[in-house]
Parts: sequence; structure tokens; C-alpha cells
Amino acid sequence: MKITVCIGSSCHIKGSRQVVEQLQYLIEKNKLGDDVELGGTFCMGKCQQGVCVTVDDKFYSVTPDTVDDFFKKEVLAKV
Repeated sequence: MKITVCIGSSCHIKGSRQVVEQLQYLIEKNKLGDDVELGGTFCMGKCQQGVCVTVDDKFYSVTPDTVDDFFKKEVLAKV
């Protein structure tokens, strides 16, 4: 599974750094380092939609407040 987080300026202002840090923590905590690849990219073209995240090319809008629920529903449930 590949998770990509936008780290462009708009998403950075909306908390992409916190989203990345929390995803890193959750991947490590759940021992998914061999199953989940976390990466960053610049602008995904959906700047109005928050911190842009893709999981295997499916788009999600995530915030620092919703990252835990996102991880449970879209990562843990599918690994």
C-alpha cells in the first residue's frame, strides 16, 4: 500500500506536517513498515480540499484532527 501526502504550500498551511508525523507514528505503532510506503509530493491540484492524501491513487482529504480515523478506515482495514 502506498500513501502519499501533499506537502505543497496550501496543504502545509492546513497541517500536512502533522498529518505526516501522525501517519509515521501509526505505521510504526502498528508494525506496518513492510506493508505501507509513506511518501510526499507537491501539489495534487485540489488545494481547496485540505491536506490531500492518496492511498493507492484514491484521493482523500485529511486533517490533523481526522488522521487517526482515516488511518483506521483506509489503512488498517485494508492491510
